[in-house]
Order: sequence, then C-alpha cells, then structure tokens
Amino acid sequence: MNVEEGEIHGLLGPNGAGKTTLVKVLSTVLLPTSGTASVLDFDVVRDTNRVRQMIGVVLGGDRGVYWRLTGRENLEYWSALYKVPARTAKRRVTELLGIVGLADRADHLVEGYSRGMKQRLHLARGLVGDPQVLFLDEPTSGMDPVAALEFRRLVTDLRAQGKTILLTTHDMAEAEAVCDRVTLIDRGKILAVETPNSLGRMVAQFERIDFQGGTDNLLQILASVPGVASAKLMPDGRHRVELESESASRQVLEVLVSAGVSAINTSRPSLEEVYLHVIGNRTE
Repeated sequence: MNVEEGEIHGLLGPNGAGKTTLVKVLSTVLLPTSGTASVLDFDVVRDTNRVRQMIGVVLGGDRGVYWRLTGRENLEYWSALYKVPARTAKRRVTELLGIVGLADRADHLVEGYSRGMKQRLHLARGLVGDPQVLFLDEPTSGMDPVAALEFRRLVTDLRAQGKTILLTTHDMAEAEAVCDRVTLIDRGKILAVETPNSLGRMVAQFERIDFQGGTDNLLQILASVPGVASAKLMPDGRHRVELESESASRQVLEVLVSAGVSAINTSRPSLEEVYLHVIGNRTE
C-alpha cells in the first residue's frame, strides 16, 4: 500500500477490518508483527523519533484533550510537549483556533464544547507540530451531519496546504466526498486501491439510466442493445436500464430520445455499493 504525497487517502472498511491498527503502526504506537512500514522514507521501527517529528494523529472520540482546560490551554500544553518555542506557540495556537473555527470559544472550558467542537480541537492539536503527514482515525464518528460536513471542509483545506492525509472511515459518503484515492480493506487484507470513480467501474453496472414513459416494447428494444445488462420496470413505476459497458450509454440514450422519452436520469454506483460488491465477492 502506498500513499502519495499531498493526497487524501481513505482507508475504508468495516469495524474490525484493521484500520486503526494500521494507523497505530504508522504512527509508531504499535510495533508491526511482520512486514515493513515507512513514513516519508523513514522506517517506523528503526526511525521512530524521526517519524514522530513529521506526523500528527487525530483520533475519534473524547480522548486526547483535557476537558477542564480551555481550548487555548489545551493547544498551549500540546505545543510545550512538541517543544514549540513559546513565542511561536502563542502565534501558532491563535492561528490554529481560527483555522478550525474555534476562535470565539478559545477561552471556554472544553467540557462545554459540542462533539463537533471537540473534534475540531482534536484536529488543531494534531496540527500543533505543523506535521507533513496527518492521520485521521474515524474523525467524524458521532458528529451530526452539519458538523461532519464542516470537518470535511477543513480536511480538504489542509490538502490544499500540502498536507498528506490518511483518513480511516467506514462512512462511504465521507470517503467519496474527500478522498483522492481509497483503499478497501477487510480482515487486514487489501481488496482494492483506486480513486472513488474508478472503484465504481469495478461493479458490472457502469451506469444506470432511469426513465418514465415510452412504448410498451421499449424495454425489449433496450434489452437487445449490446452492453445492456438488464431493462426492467421498477416497483415505483420507473423504467431502469443497467449497463455493463460504458459504450452502451450513448446508444441507449439515442433510443430513448427517438422514442420521445424526455424524463431521463443517469447515475453511477455509489462507493457503498462498490464496497458491498467487493466484500460480497470475497465472502463468496
């Protein structure tokens, strides 16, 4: 497995797949039982201290910040642990609180923060040492949808600043929204490494075309088009054509337009469908 510099790489899998274990190995918290792992060409076992100087780790949940300190005091404390010079730390802490949207709550106790605010403080803590590589382990777990969306925006902003990010998640929508590439894992094994769009092509149905109306024999005509996997009537009254060849899309659309059909919608499989497809094949 390889993560490219400057990308957001998603590690996608169910609970127990090995996502957190991998993050712990790469962040030098856990020794590998076999194999090798390196961060920025430094071995996580032989060059532990060098690796730790270059990384930041953000874990999900409530651990990692002190509730009886303010947000600012938390970051000042972690800056001291990272041996950031005091003058630099003061400026850096103020900057980070602004980046994660906590400037107006910087001097409030963390125990009064919402779940989303605590997680944004986690992110700021992970950035205290200005790391080149950032590990995010289930960063939006337990967040409400609005807070999760804001957190994802912060993550994509970090990519624009040149950070390399490894993000673990079991949330398909999250991986699809922010990741440049995704590694699917199950029970400690890599199943696939692709871009979210390329993973969609792993499913036989490259594309679905839904429409309403048309003549009685239209489905039969569409089913005969090369590259069409199926043409059927759905329970809600829509007609659906599923393709197994990307080249069939244009011909199907031409048939529909010729038949006077105008209410047409095309869609590709979601990352969740791809994941279930790959896991299903592995199980079989």
